[in-house]
Amino acid sequence: MGKITGFMEFQRLQEASEAPQKRLKNWREFVLHLTDDQAKQQAARCMDCGIPFCNNGCPVNNIIPDWNDLVYKQDWRRALDVLHSTNNFPEFTGRICPAPCEAACTLNINSDAVGIKSIEHAIIDKGWAEGWVAPQVPTRKTGKKVAVVGSGPAGMACAQQLARAGHSVTLFEKSDRIGGLLRYGIPDFKLEKHQIDRRISQMEAEGVEFAPSTYVGDPKDPVADGLTVRTPKSLMAEFDAVVMSGGSETPRDLPVPGRELDGVYFAMDFLRQQNKAVAGDRLTNQTLAKGKHVVVIGGGDTGSDCVGTSNRHGAASVTQFELMPQPPESENKTMTWPYWPLKMRTSSSHEEGCERDWSVTTKLLKGANGKVEKLIGARVEWFKDDATGQMKMREVEGSEFEIKADLVLLAMGFVSPVQNVLDAFGVDRDGRGNVRANTDDYRTNVEKVFTAGDMRRGQSLVVWAIREGRQCARSVDAYLMGSSELPR
Repeated sequence: MGKITGFMEFQRLQEASEAPQKRLKNWREFVLHLTDDQAKQQAARCMDCGIPFCNNGCPVNNIIPDWNDLVYKQDWRRALDVLHSTNNFPEFTGRICPAPCEAACTLNINSDAVGIKSIEHAIIDKGWAEGWVAPQVPTRKTGKKVAVVGSGPAGMACAQQLARAGHSVTLFEKSDRIGGLLRYGIPDFKLEKHQIDRRISQMEAEGVEFAPSTYVGDPKDPVADGLTVRTPKSLMAEFDAVVMSGGSETPRDLPVPGRELDGVYFAMDFLRQQNKAVAGDRLTNQTLAKGKHVVVIGGGDTGSDCVGTSNRHGAASVTQFELMPQPPESENKTMTWPYWPLKMRTSSSHEEGCERDWSVTTKLLKGANGKVEKLIGARVEWFKDDATGQMKMREVEGSEFEIKADLVLLAMGFVSPVQNVLDAFGVDRDGRGNVRANTDDYRTNVEKVFTAGDMRRGQSLVVWAIREGRQCARSVDAYLMGSSELPR
């Protein structure tokens, strides 16, 4: 424990960031990591609890009190080693994770939680700056070959762990660049892509082979031009084990009149285009928000990313609707701690300019000449059904309204992985259309086929994907070798 009275002496310190009007002019990250002294002071607030709930609140079970203590002592190199012992990619989580560890922080009961995420961010950035992040090349090769299908955080974590265990790993990705939704689903102003590229270089040095622009599925499936197609059968013949680690990519649609109008798009299509443009790709007919009245339907992180992207395009206005009621400004900590609380959350994108409204349903979209011009919505109220105990909604009589809408972005979440891929592998599915597998061994019903990440658990956080990729790697290693020394 760094300082016994630190939690009483020091206040939580937020990371500094560029002013909204300045950061709207570019696509770079704008949050600055803590200085050494700031990180030391923030780490001093850690109480070294007898039961560190932050460890359990964190999906990868980061050993948070230990690296807090090491940062307080300014032993950054050992802090990085402890951080890497549970998390392959802390530069991802230190930037984009919502930090469930902080919700579980004991200090959060009656004060502000320790700034765990900001300390993690500082540790890994110092590690890269000092050259401490190096390839961990295996001392021996097992002769076993593993195919990992899907190069998001689950696939990357799984591939890296297996390569370090000595297996020959090939990571397949249908997009032209590695990274999955890290690459094309998260805007550069939240995660610059060189963060992914240097991990790819590290993994290449560790022996991972990358196969981008490769679709794994039925050759009869419609695929984009230029893609190499590999069948599951061919992978299972060539490799000793196959891991399905794709994302939950089927977006939830909005079945209302006018959905077919031009100007109504899925959020991920909109974000993907912009990320490719930032990467230097020449795009034809990119969807831009400049000068348009933008309506984002969906109040989650993807919707927030659409807000930030639209503002950087120069939208005339941005409005975000959420079907659920507006959350309270702060949670009832005695009722919810140490679990993730329901409370009002304002993202950096919202701070840059956005009108937000809750308990709103979209009834129809209107337009002219095939282009959307207006959204017709109504207010809803939520109530508990006496018979079932479930929450249901009903439209508030006389609450219908209309709003200008030149661009409508659907950011209502994802319902399942791409079903064609699951069909091609012949794997069983759960009730939500995900690959059926437990968290004991991550095995599917198909011999030597494993699964991890959103394809197994449904849409979730990057930190959950990393956890599942690491645990799945251990199961694959044990399957191939009879036992495993990889951590769970």
